[in-house]
Amino acid sequence: MAARCAAAGYVMSFAGNVTFKNAGPLRAAAQVAPADLILAETDAPYLTPVPHRGKPNSPAMTAHTVRALAALKGMDVADLCAQIQSTGARVFGWQDDFHDL
Repeated sequence: MAARCAAAGYVMSFAGNVTFKNAGPLRAAAQVAPADLILAETDAPYLTPVPHRGKPNSPAMTAHTVRALAALKGMDVADLCAQIQSTGARVFGWQDDFHDL
């Protein structure tokens, strides 16, 4: 399904559950998804990523999700972060002005 979504140009967002031991199919979807079609989210206060699973989630926990996604994609974390930021800007129409802050 992820390959079909990618072929259609759909952006796919992954939350902390991609780090769960029982989330093999979700990790497989992340592996198939092109990096330029990936976003990461918290789904706070739920789906807290490992190693904090079972505790309340927060936006800061997205770092664990991004690290897991980078490992799955065989990418450097900084490179995936830049790609996610670019995808977010494209999808949500963000201006790049915040880099000047």
